[in-house]
Amino acid sequence: MTYLSYFAYVLEEWIAVEYLKKYFFHMVIISVTISAILVFFIVPLTILFFIYLTNVLLIIYQRNGEVKADPLSDVWDSARKTVASFWDIYARIWHGYELHGVENLPEGPGIVVYYHGAIPIDYLYFLSRLFLWKKRLCLSVADHFVFRLPGLKLLLEVTGVMPGTREECLSALKNGHLVSISPGGVREALFSDESYQLMWGNRKGFAQVALDAKVPIIPMYTQNVREGYRMFKERRFFRQLYESTRLPFTPPYGGLPVKFRTYIGEPIPYDPNITTDELVEKTKTAVQALIKKHQTIPGSIWKALLDRFDKHCKTD
Repeated sequence: MTYLSYFAYVLEEWIAVEYLKKYFFHMVIISVTISAILVFFIVPLTILFFIYLTNVLLIIYQRNGEVKADPLSDVWDSARKTVASFWDIYARIWHGYELHGVENLPEGPGIVVYYHGAIPIDYLYFLSRLFLWKKRLCLSVADHFVFRLPGLKLLLEVTGVMPGTREECLSALKNGHLVSISPGGVREALFSDESYQLMWGNRKGFAQVALDAKVPIIPMYTQNVREGYRMFKERRFFRQLYESTRLPFTPPYGGLPVKFRTYIGEPIPYDPNITTDELVEKTKTAVQALIKKHQTIPGSIWKALLDRFDKHCKTD
């Protein structure tokens, strides 16, 4: 009698189930399958939990300190530092996160344009590290569906997340802020893959705002972001569903502790003689150049995991 059969026999006697042994192996297969599914989604769900927990802590901070100031004011800096420290620790432990090229960010206003992963957790790491290193807030343009999510209002306000209308962006830049946007947005998050293809469509509002505000555009990209978190292969039904509702119904999976390195490229300076279309193409080329320089195409989860042990970083 094998150990597994013996265990089934003992369990059968204990709970008095006559046919347990007959179905025991089926139960094991089902349990392993369910466990595998949970492993695929546990890290994304954990991140979501931590995001909501962050919002709860901000609410507690607001009520205990009776804080009524503007969420973007310096009054919230101590809370921002606590939040940024938490996410920075998470980034260091889980993804060995590194940030390169901070010196390319202008002292004044500018627009940061980045590639959108399946989950923009790398962007959250960037925001946290930037605030800890420079005590600087980078305002973020987010998709409209983000503002429909319940229970995140205070977190979005304190971290400077905004719908990103032309007027809001120009106002933020006029006040000296960095403003970040991913032209690919949710579409890029859902339907790009390990080929790291940009999916900007006809998005060029960011370029027009940059020209109107007379500010530089700074390209940014995070290495291995698609190896950390992925979407299921595109299916026509989900694509049509997204295009008709603009809601992300496809859940991300993964969460492997691959190496993340965010690279900030050299800024594209304001040029009064360039057109909006030309600036879009110039920006796209700059982001693609960062991807080509720092990313293995197609992306490899195995290589991305091994990068955790690679101390050499090619930054030239």
